[in-house]
Amino acid sequence: MATRKTAQANEGRWTATQLTAQEMDALSGSDPLGDFQQTSQMAALAAKHGSVCSQVGLRDADGHIVAGAMIAYTPSRFGMAGSIWLGPVCDPDDAAMMAAMSDAIRADAKRRHAISVSCWPNLVYRLRASDGTPTEEPHDEYLRAFERLGWQHQPFTRGYDSVINRWVYVKDLTPHDTADALLKSYEKRTQWSIERARSMGVVVREVGADELHVFADIERQTAQRRHFAYRGEQYFHDFADAFGDRAHFLIAYIDTAAYEASMQRKAQRLEELVAGLGEKLAQRETTKLRRRHNEESSNLKAAHKRLDAARELKARGAMLPAACSLFVTHPNETVYLYSGSVEEYKPFYASALIQHEAMVKLCLDKGITRYNFYGIDGVFDDPDSEGHGVLEFKQGFNGHVEELVGEFVLPVSRARMALRRTLKKVLG
Repeated sequence: MATRKTAQANEGRWTATQLTAQEMDALSGSDPLGDFQQTSQMAALAAKHGSVCSQVGLRDADGHIVAGAMIAYTPSRFGMAGSIWLGPVCDPDDAAMMAAMSDAIRADAKRRHAISVSCWPNLVYRLRASDGTPTEEPHDEYLRAFERLGWQHQPFTRGYDSVINRWVYVKDLTPHDTADALLKSYEKRTQWSIERARSMGVVVREVGADELHVFADIERQTAQRRHFAYRGEQYFHDFADAFGDRAHFLIAYIDTAAYEASMQRKAQRLEELVAGLGEKLAQRETTKLRRRHNEESSNLKAAHKRLDAARELKARGAMLPAACSLFVTHPNETVYLYSGSVEEYKPFYASALIQHEAMVKLCLDKGITRYNFYGIDGVFDDPDSEGHGVLEFKQGFNGHVEELVGEFVLPVSRARMALRRTLKKVLG
């Protein structure tokens, strides 16, 4: 805990203050540690879902905001509990500033009679390669910096955390200035999937509020199939209202007319090829030519089946939704938050195309060089882990892994914290 001597030493350097929405967003957008969770937009979304939000910070002698945090307070059995998602936005290498920011957070929590405040700093504990291999030493100094100020570090975790994922997958887009260069940077199987989706008539569109029911329906189907909680359509409307033009709802549709035309062209090319091989066989038969004719005849039969399937799809409608994803743009990065897909249309590889289109339109076109695929489970050597499929999908885009420092808890009411610990032991 920061001592009275520390607080006195900080007096005059910075003044603790409540931040306006504009001040919070300006800090988040200009600081390298800023992210969409530490914005007034996130506060607006949290408020719609029952939180009481406070934005506190430090102002220097010239009136500039140098640090801040958006704290979301929610009721618990022992009083309000504060949460700082991917924050605070504060230089972790400046011990005095960290102490002053911790004092400001503690004072705000005491005013609200909170029992504690938890934070998940936007700090990388260790960088890793795409396969999970460490590429640097761990930053244990971050842990010590928080613990010296009274924050209690919680045990490191793997898996999908319920609040903030400790493991994220990221792609640095700095080396890639065109869509083609970006595409070539992916693993071969992912490049093939994207080209395959395009050849099968898949198109990606950003949709507005009037089509969020389509987005939500895909999410609902995915939640039922994968056994995770479905947030409901209203949540996505709330998200769109809170984040405005920073929220991007992308849906991949199968253009059934384009798909039919593509299958028709492939079948026609094969028909011409088989006919030509047949003419050559009639003139002079060889084992090699007969084998080639048989192979292409088999391919033609399969192409006719795909064409029939394309015609059946076309009868269902002109544009069939196949997959969806929600993205948030921030000056520091574009974040891939939620996604869903229609199982029947998995062979169309719509999800891969959405990711590529998002990187092009929401990063390259906007001058953003960091694409955050967000959560993975941190398990790299178990093909049976629940997140293995997600990991493999994201690895196909050839990025890297960031292992974050995790959760810290700042006790505010030690008496209630002790009571809570005692009851947990008694009640198991």
